[in-house]
Amino acid sequence: MAPAPALGGTPEGPSTGRLVGIDLARGLAVLGMYAAHVGPDPAHGGPLGFVMELARGRSSALFALLAGFTLVLITGRPHPRTGRAGRQAVARMVIRSLALIVLGFALTALDTDVDVILAFYGLIFLAVLPFHRLPARTLALLAAAGALLMPQVLYGVRLSIEDGDWADTVIASDPLARVSDSDGLLELLFTGEYPVLTWASFMLAGMALARVDLSRSAMRTRVAVTGGALTVLGYGGSWLALSLVPHARVTVAAATDGAGAASAWWSDTVGHLVDDTPAAWLLVGAPHSQTTFSILGNTGVALLVVVLCVTVMDRLPRCARLATPVCAVGMTALTAYVLHILAIREFGMAEETGPAFVDLLLHSLVALLLATAWTRRFRRGPLEHLLHTTTLPARHVR
Repeated sequence: MAPAPALGGTPEGPSTGRLVGIDLARGLAVLGMYAAHVGPDPAHGGPLGFVMELARGRSSALFALLAGFTLVLITGRPHPRTGRAGRQAVARMVIRSLALIVLGFALTALDTDVDVILAFYGLIFLAVLPFHRLPARTLALLAAAGALLMPQVLYGVRLSIEDGDWADTVIASDPLARVSDSDGLLELLFTGEYPVLTWASFMLAGMALARVDLSRSAMRTRVAVTGGALTVLGYGGSWLALSLVPHARVTVAAATDGAGAASAWWSDTVGHLVDDTPAAWLLVGAPHSQTTFSILGNTGVALLVVVLCVTVMDRLPRCARLATPVCAVGMTALTAYVLHILAIREFGMAEETGPAFVDLLLHSLVALLLATAWTRRFRRGPLEHLLHTTTLPARHVR
């Protein structure tokens, strides 16, 4: 997660060919999504609960980072396309983004328990597309600025929504809200599970990553060090802040009805807010908390996963062969994701740990087998091919 820059196989570059390490990372993100959606509840604890917890929020953040990587591949890597070719690449991205938004709302209308991410990704693509020509350092600085500033802005906006009625007026006048039976742009930008305001930082970080040469061992080491530092800064910083700021942990516990407040620095078991959002929430590092600590920690984990996958595919041929089915899932990620949502709509989700683990195994095995068989014969997955076809009108851009 080529279909959409977010969830499709990596397009072939002019000199690098298919970046199979990126496909491996994307495949792991798909399987991580499966774990978050149908796997056992992390609250049951133990090694299995810990592994399930690692997938919560971090898989979607990895998707977002890889989406930014793929955006740069489509618009030109290592150098942005210019002239007519550049305008056509931008047009393809716009078409893909709009298609993702439509598909995302269509899947949401199925009324599963899954917070479908595609519509959010589509709008984020449109938001970051103007930056696609920028160099790696500038993109990294933008990602850092977004991580530091946007969570505070989002917090203020959400407070104003809680305290006022202006949001109802916006929703009532939003054509997207009427067509999709949702909160429309307000949901995509501010109130949804993956708000554009904070999740754009992940894509910008992925765009910066795509601008560097990951084939160089020294560069991979630098990215790994950066990822490790961000992970420690995000989760460690949250732990330290919650421990040192007076009453912070107690306030978070009260706001979440006590659910997992002790692990709010890294775990999604912190639950959802049940009261008005306290300022202490900005110190939480849980994956879906939309805070600076959360974005920093999730970005660090995503960078480490990408470096590990690229290194494995480059240096460990035996492991690379074993990882082929996971790479195949990454190459057909949009299809794998959509079929997964449809399966949930048809069969539901298991509540107990045992059946949920069986569900996860079935979803994963079916995806691995089908993706492997498909990619032996076809370059793109079914939905990937359909989405590629929708972008063909971009060839007429002058």
